Amino acid sequence: MICSTLRRVGHVHIYLVRKASGVSKGHHQQTVGSRPAASEFAAQGASGNVLELLGKSYPQDNYSNLSRKVLSRVGRNLHNQQHHPLWLIKERVKEHFYQQYVGRFGTPLFSVYDDLSPVVTTWQNFDSLLIPADHPSRKKGDNYYVNGTHMLRAHTSAHQWDLLHAGLDAFLVVGDVYRRDQIDSQHYPVFHQLEGVRLFSKHELFTGIKDGESLQLFEQSSRSACKQETHTMEATKLVEFDLKQTLARLVTHLFGDAGAQDQIGWAFGLGLERLAMILYDIPDIRLFWSEDERFLKQFRVSDINQKVKFQPLSKYPAVINDISFWLPSENYTENDFYDLVRTIGGDLVEKVELIDKFEHPKTHKTSHCYRITYRHMERTLSQREVSRVHQAVQEATVQLLGVEGRF
Repeated sequence: MICSTLRRVGHVHIYLVRKASGVSKGHHQQTVGSRPAASEFAAQGASGNVLELLGKSYPQDNYSNLSRKVLSRVGRNLHNQQHHPLWLIKERVKEHFYQQYVGRFGTPLFSVYDDLSPVVTTWQNFDSLLIPADHPSRKKGDNYYVNGTHMLRAHTSAHQWDLLHAGLDAFLVVGDVYRRDQIDSQHYPVFHQLEGVRLFSKHELFTGIKDGESLQLFEQSSRSACKQETHTMEATKLVEFDLKQTLARLVTHLFGDAGAQDQIGWAFGLGLERLAMILYDIPDIRLFWSEDERFLKQFRVSDINQKVKFQPLSKYPAVINDISFWLPSENYTENDFYDLVRTIGGDLVEKVELIDKFEHPKTHKTSHCYRITYRHMERTLSQREVSRVHQAVQEATVQLLGVEGRF
C-alpha cells in the first residue's frame, strides 16, 4: 500500500509518499452484460442494466451515477490532442523532466504514463491510498461511480500503487479526472492532472552528504501493515528540499523568473487547466472543450515553448434565469443539482449560484433559490432558446431530485 501525507499549497497538491511492503491485492472482476445505460440521464441503477465504456462492460447498481454529460467526455483525452493547450502544458513539463533528470545511462529518469484508463476500482482510488472507508471524500455526491466497485478516477494518484509495485521509482502520470463540483468559470466535472512521484534509496538520498553513511531513513519504531516506521528528520528534510527544488525548477521553466520499505520519496500533483489558464490567459474552463477553430488555431505553434496569449472570442451576452424549490426531507445534495443542470444545459451553463436559502417558520421546510447564468461561447442565445432549456431543468429537478417546485 501507499501511505501518503497530503498538503495543499495553492493549486499544487504535495504528498510525502512511502511504499509499504505487501502482496499485490487483486482488482475487482468486471462483469459483461448486454444493455447499455449511457443514453439515460444518469445510470442510477436499475439492476440488470449494463454500461459499455471504453470497450468494457460494467453492471449498474444503486451506486451508479454517471450522467450523459460526463460520459460524453470519457475518452476525449484532451491532454493527448496535439496542439491543444493542455497538450502543450503536458509536453512542456515532459521536456523539462527529460532534460533536467537523467538516469545513469543517459536515459530519462522519469517515465511518463498519459494513456491509463480513467475507469479504476474504488480500491485503487481510495483504499490503496489508505483513505478510510468512512472518509467524506468517498461520498457519492462528490464522485462519479460506474458501480459499487468501479468509478471514474478522482485523481491520478489512483495509479500510484500499481506503478510503485511494478518497480518504478520515478514517474509522471497525466490524465483526465472526474469530480462532481460547483459550476463556474473555474470548475468543470472533468479536468486534467499531472503528478510526479520519486523514491530514493538510502544510498541515493545520502550520497554526497557529510557522514552520510551513518544516517538512516527510519527511526527505531514499530511497523504495521498500513504504516511504516517514522522517517528520520535528516531523511525528511532532504526529501523536502528535493521536492521544493524540483517544483521551483518546473515553475521557473513554465513561468520564467516570475515511503517505501527501504525508500523514501515525494509526490506532487498539478492541475493542467489551472496552469494553462494562467499561462495563456484563458478565462473560462469550458473553453478547453471547444471545437471552435478560432480557439484551437491559437495554439498551433511550431515550438511548444512559444508564448501564446489567448485572444478572446466575442463575449456574447448572458441570459439569466432563477429557479426555486422546496428541498425533499432527505437525500438532496447540491452536487446532484449541479450535475443535473450540467447534463441538461451542457456548456450553455456558465455559472450556477445559490443566492437564497429560506426555512418556513411553520413547516420547517427549506427552500433554495439558484441563479443560472446561460452564455454560449460562440453565439448569442435567445431568451426563447434558454427558456426551453430552463424548463427542462425545472421538470427534471422535480422528477429526479424529488423537490417541490416554486416556479
